[in-house]
Amino acid sequence: MQKNRDYEGVPQDAPPIVRQPRATIGPQETWMSIPIGIPNCPTGLEYLTAVDQLLVKQQVDLVEVFFGCEMKNKSKIKNSSGENVYLAVEDTHCLTRNLCGSCRPFDIQVLDNFQNEVLHIYRPLRCESCCFPCCLQTLEVSSPPGTVIGSVEQEWSLLRPLYLIKNAYGENVLRIRGPRCTFKCCANVEFDIFAMNGEKIGKIAKQWRGINKEVFTDADYFGAKFPMDLDVRMKAVVLAATFLIDMVHFEY
Repeated sequence: MQKNRDYEGVPQDAPPIVRQPRATIGPQETWMSIPIGIPNCPTGLEYLTAVDQLLVKQQVDLVEVFFGCEMKNKSKIKNSSGENVYLAVEDTHCLTRNLCGSCRPFDIQVLDNFQNEVLHIYRPLRCESCCFPCCLQTLEVSSPPGTVIGSVEQEWSLLRPLYLIKNAYGENVLRIRGPRCTFKCCANVEFDIFAMNGEKIGKIAKQWRGINKEVFTDADYFGAKFPMDLDVRMKAVVLAATFLIDMVHFEY
């Protein structure tokens, strides 16, 4: 006996169709598919288990270009295939951005394809001068928001930028070492990532964007590379360190 069907030809007793959110966000732009079945992984960080490289592309704001008014930073975070993984949005007050400049405190919300906040990055107000070793840069990383998974802390140095990547217990996991000069014309600026035994395992690189973009905008382009088997929480903290390095050394 034939089942009753509605006007679209679908059986009335068929299970409901679950519609997945659209993956595309624009022409030739797609979102990375989320890996499933990942144990002991904070919700939303499953994407990081399948990548060993992230590209952070800050979006150009025309208000900044034409009027010089500092706006909230927004960045697309992509994998090596060019697929969108996250969207990072700065949450700061207009007066804070324009009065404090690059030393401003900030909150950054890292959102997934479903607009869920999967990562929260907080930077308190600190002095950027190396003459104040008691007030060095620090960054707190939470996932989900409210649950700290790690932090970034600056080490005092007169010669080069140094940062420590720490886990949720405050233990040193990785060290980031920058170049003696963070300005290079027509070349990338690289911050090497080392394990605590001194082995180089990755890098954070500020990509040269071309003379026009370098001169007229502060929308930067970064790449972060790390081992595929690095703990997913530490991958997230390395990503957060990219935003701190950008703000301290390349914002103006």
